[in-house]
Amino acid sequence: MFKKSLKTIVLFLSATILFNSCIGSFGLFNKLLGWNQNVSGSKFLNELLFILISPAYAVVGVVDLFVLNTVEFWSGSNPMASNVGKTENVMGSDGVIYAVTTLEDGYKIAKPDGNEVFFVYDEKDNSWSVKAENEEKKLVKINDDGTVDAILETGNVITVSQNAEGLETVQNAVATDFFYAAR
Repeated sequence: MFKKSLKTIVLFLSATILFNSCIGSFGLFNKLLGWNQNVSGSKFLNELLFILISPAYAVVGVVDLFVLNTVEFWSGSNPMASNVGKTENVMGSDGVIYAVTTLEDGYKIAKPDGNEVFFVYDEKDNSWSVKAENEEKKLVKINDDGTVDAILETGNVITVSQNAEGLETVQNAVATDFFYAAR
């Protein structure tokens, strides 16, 4: 009986792995991990809690592997990986804490003074724009060949590749544009 059950389990696991061909985002597992890492300010307490709830990691991992990642593969989205509607407080490089809310088509960033800025993704155009105070300005457009059109403050457009060299090119162009705009 045990041999037959073991063969069935091995066959089921093999079929799931072979026919799924999807690593998936492991949204549920990552949510548990994120919670566990930030449950307290003490690494010792977080580790102790990790040891105590380690069976939960096994259960959540199996649910992600066999159910949620399969749903993600066939539907294109993992129901547990979605952050739409969730707000996180993020400290900016200026030391100010901003409320960042995930939207279906981008992000809303609320400043402490109540002003809001939206970063919006246009799926038809494959581009990102910024919207603030009833003004919208396109920032980048992702081209079919994998390059990116970066729209500078002056309106100039530069096409770069999606790598460190392309990022450096945009940073240099922005610095140069601001220098000439200030003159």
